[in-house]
Amino acid sequence: MSNKVLLTKEVYFSAAHKLNNYKGKCASLHGHTYKLQITVSGSIKQSGMVVDFNEIHKIIENTVTCKLDHSYLNDFFKQPTAENMVIWIWNQIANACKGLEITLEEIKLWETPTSFASYRGEKYG
Repeated sequence: MSNKVLLTKEVYFSAAHKLNNYKGKCASLHGHTYKLQITVSGSIKQSGMVVDFNEIHKIIENTVTCKLDHSYLNDFFKQPTAENMVIWIWNQIANACKGLEITLEEIKLWETPTSFASYRGEKYG
């Protein structure tokens, strides 16, 4: 029997956007420093780790932050809400995790210190 352990890696990126067909101050161009949390699970291997945190960081950098950091999010999303972004991020990370003997469990995207969207899509592992 193996022990399943959850690991979470947190990164930050900054980006600008505006919401389309929206009445409110977010209809104007503005920016956020987003906090992104990626949670994976797996069994502890002979190394004593589920996966190296640096490996998770590389996946995030190569699939998400390299595209979104200091970007205009409307170039990537028709409506750049936290809800739409977190699903897109899930798909990017899930594809990159295939073959690593880990399962993507949850993604949280914080738009402000008090507001975030979370997503638990189809599990790949």
